Amino acid sequence: MLRKNLNIECKEPYHKALLGYTGRGAPKNHPEYLYAIRNNKLFLNIVDVDDPSYISEVIINESLKFIDAALQTNKKCLVHCNLGESRSPSIGLLYLASKSLILIGSFVEAEQSYRLIYPAYNPKNGIRNFIQSNWSKYAGRGYILC
Repeated sequence: MLRKNLNIECKEPYHKALLGYTGRGAPKNHPEYLYAIRNNKLFLNIVDVDDPSYISEVIINESLKFIDAALQTNKKCLVHCNLGESRSPSIGLLYLASKSLILIGSFVEAEQSYRLIYPAYNPKNGIRNFIQSNWSKYAGRGYILC
């Protein structure tokens, strides 16, 4: 059944295995360096570090568009990372905020509301600071940035 639905999967081990690299990072000149799409899956090269400069807006936008496309066609979309507490729930929070499906006041207010529905949310500083810094670009937009 999952084949009919869509998945978003993060770097370790999915993106790494898909592109076939063995070192710490994908080759920067690879055409799928940031993300790759295969069938019903989006593979992200997104690491969970404390520095927000490692979070690519391109990756975030592709993730939100992918989720939106799935839901617009009545498909389920699983967004997951290794522990389910930082990268994937942060993308989920941002999607809900972009569609005004969660309290969209300040980032801190939205984060508090989100923790009520997803108590495991425990973002690393990198993804959290990226979202906080870009909150006004996404929250309440009603559409996904290209």
